[in-house]
Amino acid sequence: MQINGMKEMRIHHTRGVNEMIKVVAKAKLKPGVSVEDYLIQAKELVAETRKEEGCITYALHQDINDSSIVTMLEEWVDEESLNQHNQTEHVKRIVPGLRELRESSEINIYREVE
Repeated sequence: MQINGMKEMRIHHTRGVNEMIKVVAKAKLKPGVSVEDYLIQAKELVAETRKEEGCITYALHQDINDSSIVTMLEEWVDEESLNQHNQTEHVKRIVPGLRELRESSEINIYREVE
């Protein structure tokens, strides 16, 4: 799904609530945006998010062929942990500034297929 601005990301499903969730959040920065400026802000988000209960992995990656493409790879113990993350002070404070620097973004939420 293409999302130009991540408002509130809540997930719902009919299976067990305690299933690990994985998120791939890919962003393409606007032309002329300083990649370093974006990374400074994104690294603050990473540092704060890693302190959250329920966060297994939260890591920022940069495309090796196009430095203006950055992707956050996330693992959460369950969907409630992800939903709580999206309501934290640091997400509400940092993400709007990151959103302003993006040309586009795509967020995909996964659970393992058994």
